[in-house]
Amino acid sequence: MDIEKRIAFLTAKLRYIEDIFNGKGSESITALQETLQEVTLAYENKLPHLPALLDNADQVFTTMEATLDTKLSAMDKVRIVRHSQRICLRDILENVYDNYTEIGGKDDCNIDPSMIIARAYIKQEKGDEVINQQVMVIGHEKGHGEEYRNGGSAKPFGNAKALQYMYVAQTEGIPIHTYVFTPGAFPIEDTPGAAQQIAKNLYEMSGLTVPIIAIFSEGGSGGAEAISLADKRCMLSHGYYSVISPEGAAAIEGRVAPGERVAPEVIEQCASSLKISAYDNKSMGYIDEVIEEPPLGARPFHYDFFKALRKTVIKATNEVVLSVKLFSSFRSRALQNVDAMQEGDTFITAWKLSSRERRKLLRLRYKKFRAMASSAFVDNRTPLTRMHQFVMQRWWDFYSYITHRILLSQKRKIANILQDVNAEVAVIGKGIVSPVKKMLLLEYNTAKDTSKHNLVSLSQWDSSSNKKEWRYISDKAKEDIAVECPNAATHGCLDMWAPDLFGEFAGVCMYCGHHFPMEYQWYYHNLFDEGSILEFNQKIHAGNPLNFPNFDTRLEKAKKSTGLDSSCITFEARIDGIKVVVAMLVAPFRGGSVGAAEGEKFIRAAELAGQKGQPFIAYVHGTAGIRIQEGVNGVIQMPRCTMAVRRYIDSGGLYLVIYDTNSYAGPLASFLGCSPYQFGIHSSKIGFAGRGVIKETTGLDIPPDYHSVTNALLRGHIQGVWDRRELRNNIKQALSTFGGQDLYYR
Repeated sequence: MDIEKRIAFLTAKLRYIEDIFNGKGSESITALQETLQEVTLAYENKLPHLPALLDNADQVFTTMEATLDTKLSAMDKVRIVRHSQRICLRDILENVYDNYTEIGGKDDCNIDPSMIIARAYIKQEKGDEVINQQVMVIGHEKGHGEEYRNGGSAKPFGNAKALQYMYVAQTEGIPIHTYVFTPGAFPIEDTPGAAQQIAKNLYEMSGLTVPIIAIFSEGGSGGAEAISLADKRCMLSHGYYSVISPEGAAAIEGRVAPGERVAPEVIEQCASSLKISAYDNKSMGYIDEVIEEPPLGARPFHYDFFKALRKTVIKATNEVVLSVKLFSSFRSRALQNVDAMQEGDTFITAWKLSSRERRKLLRLRYKKFRAMASSAFVDNRTPLTRMHQFVMQRWWDFYSYITHRILLSQKRKIANILQDVNAEVAVIGKGIVSPVKKMLLLEYNTAKDTSKHNLVSLSQWDSSSNKKEWRYISDKAKEDIAVECPNAATHGCLDMWAPDLFGEFAGVCMYCGHHFPMEYQWYYHNLFDEGSILEFNQKIHAGNPLNFPNFDTRLEKAKKSTGLDSSCITFEARIDGIKVVVAMLVAPFRGGSVGAAEGEKFIRAAELAGQKGQPFIAYVHGTAGIRIQEGVNGVIQMPRCTMAVRRYIDSGGLYLVIYDTNSYAGPLASFLGCSPYQFGIHSSKIGFAGRGVIKETTGLDIPPDYHSVTNALLRGHIQGVWDRRELRNNIKQALSTFGGQDLYYR
């Protein structure tokens, strides 16, 4: 490297360090500035001892970087992964894989330049044996200052492109390596919307039957989850993985008004409290392995780091493959010492799986995510209660297996055979029986009772019908006031008396059909058969797993004011005699936000519905998204709950989602948005991010109806819009027409 390049290299290093520490570490940075200035002056004056000065400067920078690395805060690491000198996916493709071909677009001539796909291989040699291990590489591309890459924030069609090539990898039977370099998904609601596509990615990834390895550098919320539901999850030591950016958390915690700036110390505190670092995530069980980086983070000139990364992805892929092999114990043990070996000394394991091994892979993947966040919620069940529930779960597993998998399947086989035989006999006998009928002038009454089988359109509210008596009447109906409809100016709606509006009319404007918000208790008591509700998992409470400052106080306040211990209520009930399992997210408790407790209750409800062969209904009274104060303990519920839903649907269940009021963010982009049957109540709002977040992250001003239920219907997120007053009848209709034959009442 010539002298000019060496000086430019040191200058870039200094600028990088100044950017990372953002005004901190002034003494060390001043020393580096003075060292570089001395070199620059010697170069300008053509002093003879310049080479020695450069060698000394190199040593000073190396030593100082190692010293400064020990002083990095959580927010410093955030600035590292955001820096344009940080390694990007292109650098990894060039230095980790032996050959690759980028597919699905090139540079800015691409449906989404923030997501790139490459077909690659890693060459492995053992003596004379050489194998090119084929892989599909998928990841976010931040680039080195290329603005068109949108900072790695993938749009819906970028995530759709990623999923398309995941399908290709499954068809070809090759592993998938994903690289997470994103601050978060781009929050637009095109077709498909951001939430829709992330939910689809999670749902499909949970069922992919090839090994998936995810490497995290910057993992921002739902955007990261879209490609990181993996069998092995590794993380770069200077990366971060979080439910929200530190700036976003600080704005929420500090209740900062739009346009105001958050104090830097508040941002630093939030970054620390969220426990976003690689080692924090490994200690909580969300990352399997931390990949050590050079001091102050990996940059393109750190070639030894790329060798270490290559060794890690090979080892991780081998571990996943060997975990499902029948004969692998000796090789699995050998992998534990692979770090002490040279790459050429390691054994070669072909990355192809048999059909049996693929099925085992799915079981292990579910088991892995099911075990996550097990200590992040408060479980107040007594040992006796836990034992009883464990026994009952095993009983329902056994009962379900005998009833649905053995007896019912054999019964259906016999019924199908008898149906075919009867049809054949009917055709043969028709020629004989028909003349006899005519001769004897016999008339047969062929009318049948079709009350349970007659399929009709979804019911609509009949305004001329008699007054409806609801079992539960809103407290708003006790107010002796007139209420104005928000559509009065455009629709000419007259003022309504509160006892009528919130009593007989169930909070629905009698002129235009606008739905006023109603309490979750209205649905709890009016949708289901009287006396049929049996709540379970009441002893699982929302907690503060990160010991986030002041959050315990806010939790206790929410519990006291609502009488609830989390935002999720799970219960068994009946609708017109049909047994169902329900998970209800309720807005009064912390905005209906989802954390570890809510995720655990939701999963247990899905598992119970599967064991009993009953429909599973998710009623969303409102959700603001993932609870940020729980950090990754909250965001990990996205893949966990989605996998539980996928497992339930694959077992033949009926999963029905109903949205009301405001439903946003992570839950919508995962375990709610993946349902094939989603419906919204009139006047509800459905979307990935609120108007303020969209404005802050994209600079776009969206129209007031951007998240309306009709727009959600137009872009295909939901399948219909329902009237609150006819919700019970429409659910009954859905139970009659949706779902497979494995439901108990079929």
